Amino acid sequence: MCTLIFAWQVFEDAPVVVAANRDEALGRPSHPPGRYSEDPPILAPWDEKVGGTWIGYNASGVTAVITNRWIDRELDGERSRGLLVSDALERESAEDAARFVEQSVEGFEYDGFNLVVIDENAALLLEWDGSLRVRNFDPGIHIVVNVGADGEFEIPASRSEFAERQAESARRAMVDLRPEPGERSEEWHDRATEVLKNHDYGFCVHADEYGTRSSSLIRMRENATATI
Repeated sequence: MCTLIFAWQVFEDAPVVVAANRDEALGRPSHPPGRYSEDPPILAPWDEKVGGTWIGYNASGVTAVITNRWIDRELDGERSRGLLVSDALERESAEDAARFVEQSVEGFEYDGFNLVVIDENAALLLEWDGSLRVRNFDPGIHIVVNVGADGEFEIPASRSEFAERQAESARRAMVDLRPEPGERSEEWHDRATEVLKNHDYGFCVHADEYGTRSSSLIRMRENATATI
């Protein structure tokens, strides 16, 4: 599974605060965060097999993060979801990125995904299971996992037991990560990081051939153009 935890428009010093785990086959080659693109400037890790990414941000202050979406339906997955993320990061705003994704799923069939695009003005979730649903996040703390986001979960019959545990962990983390009075973004970021590391939640995965391959932390300050 993959997990995205983020705060949007919660902290005055940083409107976008992101913590995310990526889970993948242990033998799949990847590159650590670096200069993914020069034009436009994008900072991201990348998948060396296909070339896409699972998380990154650009010089316009747009952040994009994707998780797999567990569904019972079989999809062709003719194009890598990681390439969709890198394409979204070529846009100058989260709204523009969302409109691009809407166009892309009309031309390609992807495996199931939850894609979040964020800047200081908008935060959107695009859920794909063969059809696309787009919704706007309100300011607050949000958690996206393979079965959905913020308590709106769809449990696939094919892995119902594991999916139910994931949904319950996400509900628990939402409560535990409520901002505390006077808390600053750095302090909350540390707590979100601990949740991703804490094996009681199950967000850090260890298996023989599959597991958590990377953790990413992003904090975008108010009215700041990202330096890449």
